[in-house]
Amino acid sequence: MTHADAHAHTHTHAHDSHGEAEILDLDAQVLADHLTALTGWLPVQAPPRRIVDLGCGTGTGTFALLDRFPEAHVTAVDTSAAHLQRLRDKACARGAEGRVRTVQADLDAADWPDLGSPDLVWASASMHHMADPDRALKALHDLLAPGGLFAVVELSGFPRFLPANAPEDRPGLEERCHEASDRFHAEHVPHRGADWGPKLTGAGFTLEDERTITVDTGTTTDGSRSEAVGAYALGSLRRLRQSVAEALAPEDLAALDRLLDTEGPGSLLRRDDLAVRTERTVWAARRTG
Repeated sequence: MTHADAHAHTHTHAHDSHGEAEILDLDAQVLADHLTALTGWLPVQAPPRRIVDLGCGTGTGTFALLDRFPEAHVTAVDTSAAHLQRLRDKACARGAEGRVRTVQADLDAADWPDLGSPDLVWASASMHHMADPDRALKALHDLLAPGGLFAVVELSGFPRFLPANAPEDRPGLEERCHEASDRFHAEHVPHRGADWGPKLTGAGFTLEDERTITVDTGTTTDGSRSEAVGAYALGSLRRLRQSVAEALAPEDLAALDRLLDTEGPGSLLRRDDLAVRTERTVWAARRTG
């Protein structure tokens, strides 16, 4: 989350949990190095002891933050009971169950649960799902301990996986899918792609820094990594299809379905030229008052 927009698929509304959880876990696996770079960059004044992971999904950010700050405890918040159970199972497997508290909550609700007074709040691919993000930002400002840091991480959209000239029978298909997806999300998820800097300062935060990380895994012949990228592409494009099917030309929809047919000769999983290309931007803002 993380929520393809995958990572972003999740965090503050109810979703089909199983398929989404698989994508979130693959996102964590495939893009682990980039997440480590983001958590390592955070301009904390001192190592935080109390962290809230807002829209935690299956725990991608939670565990990256626990690794980055070994003395910290994380309160992981999500609407999905299934995601939170998966996160708890991972924490137990890592021996970190004593450092994680899970809270099931809808942050669009009027009353928020008690999340303590954290030193760091991390919101990855979750803020754009908020019905009223400005209200949520003001609540988060008041929630943070004085001097605390709020990190908003957002993707530029669904990652790209295919070369521009693919598939051979419908070159440029993925780009046309993205154009249709952008139109869909502009109507249904209006805060996706927002510039969070002005929103953060409007809520009373002091914007400390902003950074964009370009993700391009490149094609790889490493078996396990190539398999993970293929599974990530398959799950992500399946979800993308849900929002673009009605907007695509019939020939494009048929070509997309051939890519998604795992038994067919044109399956994504048979390709050796897949990569993950996207951008992640993080805004770091501090409560100074």
